[in-house]
Amino acid sequence: MQKILLLCIVSSLTTYGQGIVRLSNFDPSLGIDAKVALPDGTGAGAGITAQLLLVRAGGALTPLTPTTTFQTASEDVKFYVNPVDVVVPGVPPGQSATFRFIFYSTSAGSYDAAANDPLAFYGQWNDVTVPFLGGDPGGGGAILPAAPLLGLGFQSLTLVPEPGTIALGILGGLALLARRRK
Repeated sequence: MQKILLLCIVSSLTTYGQGIVRLSNFDPSLGIDAKVALPDGTGAGAGITAQLLLVRAGGALTPLTPTTTFQTASEDVKFYVNPVDVVVPGVPPGQSATFRFIFYSTSAGSYDAAANDPLAFYGQWNDVTVPFLGGDPGGGGAILPAAPLLGLGFQSLTLVPEPGTIALGILGGLALLARRRK
């Protein structure tokens, strides 16, 4: 019983004192309208994951969770992610933190997999510093609302075809050449 109580206390302390930021690229009340578009100008939509990376001192990157996907209800909303609040470990509420907003193929499964596969990693925005993270500041203070990602700008994704698509295209071209020679 004592081990369970100790585990509960330790787990609550690990979540205590962590800031929160809202991963969203659209909030008209704050003037945020940072569309993410495909090269043809349409919204990113299905099949693309958005994630925040915490940019630490010296440029070290820490992937944060949860990730989110792009909205798909209509053509107008495919430019925007499904908003989600992201916990920022090691950065207390009220403090500042720098983030990088990245996009990768949902089929990659994770940032680490996408970062090592140029065909799965679609892009990123410049780093954005949020000066005042939300969360529970402790000491009886009021809970701070999740801080928004102010300073995001329009982004266009360059989608790279999957290796299977490239291979099929090459095989099709070779088949046409072979047929032409006969």
